Amino acid sequence: MKKVFKMQDLECAHCAGKMEDAINKLDGVNKATINFMSMKLTLDADSEKFESILDEAQKICSKIEKDCVILR
Repeated sequence: MKKVFKMQDLECAHCAGKMEDAINKLDGVNKATINFMSMKLTLDADSEKFESILDEAQKICSKIEKDCVILR
């Protein structure tokens, strides 16, 4: 399953790269990309685990940038 999500309060391009790398390492993720300029996360992941993967992705983003939110 592939979906695109808007991100809020993403303030650092380097941090976006760190988030992208960490999300791509999650089990069940086929590919994750973060476009800093458009502030969008494109997540391609196993449909059965998609919600839990998205929850983990949010935790990763919050750990790297405290105020960053993935809008669902």
